[in-house]
Amino acid sequence: MNDEIQRFLFDDTNVRGEIVQLETAYGEVLARQDYPAPIRHQLGELLSAVALLTETVKLDGTVSLEVRGKQGVDVLMAESNPGGQLRAIARYDENQIFADDASLRQLVGDGQIVITLDPAEGNRYQGIVALEHDQLAGCLEAYFAQSEQLATRLWLSADGQRSAGLLLQQLPDDASNQDPDAWDRVVHLAATITADEMLTLPAQDVLYRLFHEETTRVFDPKALAFGCTCSRERIANALHTFGADELRSILNEQKAVDTQCHFCHTQYHFSAADIEAIIDSPEAPSPTLH
Repeated sequence: MNDEIQRFLFDDTNVRGEIVQLETAYGEVLARQDYPAPIRHQLGELLSAVALLTETVKLDGTVSLEVRGKQGVDVLMAESNPGGQLRAIARYDENQIFADDASLRQLVGDGQIVITLDPAEGNRYQGIVALEHDQLAGCLEAYFAQSEQLATRLWLSADGQRSAGLLLQQLPDDASNQDPDAWDRVVHLAATITADEMLTLPAQDVLYRLFHEETTRVFDPKALAFGCTCSRERIANALHTFGADELRSILNEQKAVDTQCHFCHTQYHFSAADIEAIIDSPEAPSPTLH
């Protein structure tokens, strides 16, 4: 399976779609921590979902999808950017035992989903929706209905090795729509897809199996991969927010600051001189720190 996302649309209708399949990127996320089976499953669905969202909103920036819980799982988060880089993480009570088939709602309780759009230029946008459905797909459909007012259907699946997702969206009606029944018809067709088909068949085969009787225009696929946006400068910026007193208190105890990225586990070391440079910086530390 190639890690990629593919857009498609149905000619002379107001219906568009995307299909995503992941294997290597998903494996890279899971290789960094030994998550319980249901969390592995949810992270797979989150990765596919955030890739679909990124392609949907067409943002020149970062899209993050975060599930905040109040039960055994505190945070499930996945992030994507226009370059096709994906990353994900979970924070949970390691002493708690989760059922292998636990749903999203059973893992996080009465939580919420936070969708953050962080453009390279312009204002950051954040949408929040209550977690009122057992599965992630249902929660995201509710988000699009409430916040975007666009009829949207999603099918998500993951098995601990592969992850996949299918999205259909009905755009505002206009004169180009010559098939008013298209939305109901293609949603009915898409609903026949099985998890096994999504995870094992090539994307082109999935689309043919579902929509071979429709006039479907399929665009070139876009490659996806695991990638982390952490950097020494970004970690230094985060340390800067601690303030001089707290940073010097840490130095008194440890003589240096060692930290790591939670997503990719890259280690970062800041000497006493580095920390003083961060403290002396009026807003952000110098990018020349070594």
